Amino acid sequence: MQPSQADPSSRIEFALKSVRALIFPVDGVLNGGRITFDSSGGEICSLSVRDAVAIREARKQGLYIAVVSDRDTEAYRPLLEELGVQDLYLGEGNLLDAYEAFRELHDLSDNECAYIGDDIGDIAVLAKAGLPVTPIDGADYLRNRVGYIAGYEGGKGCVREVVEMILIHQNKWPYIERPDTEE
Repeated sequence: MQPSQADPSSRIEFALKSVRALIFPVDGVLNGGRITFDSSGGEICSLSVRDAVAIREARKQGLYIAVVSDRDTEAYRPLLEELGVQDLYLGEGNLLDAYEAFRELHDLSDNECAYIGDDIGDIAVLAKAGLPVTPIDGADYLRNRVGYIAGYEGGKGCVREVVEMILIHQNKWPYIERPDTEE
């Protein structure tokens, strides 16, 4: 059944049930827009434990996860790989190209992809993804370009919120009680 064009909540619910992949950038969404360096100039990886738990659970439940970046954010690679993220497009010059490569690799339609973006570099991908999302602290001009504005900031639980929504709508989030269907 197709969603009602007049009812935004039915469109979001339809999109959530269709999603097979979640894509988001390191900067702004995973790290909250903050870059920290150690005394020798190397980047220090930082992310929310809640987001990390959700990423691991999403992979466990079969959701594809891709992390993209238009700059070299190699400091994140070991942690993301430990969380089960196999699709890392770090240091890609064009986020849309990374999105398209990921989609083609896994034979995904745009409607099967959710994308969380928070700034200018995300606009082209947000326009294509079936479920475009921005964190509550995303740039103001993205608010009219997305299907959902998360209630959490980037780097502070936004990824967790979106993963939970997707998995709950697909009856795959194992941490909620469901009514017993046996009689």
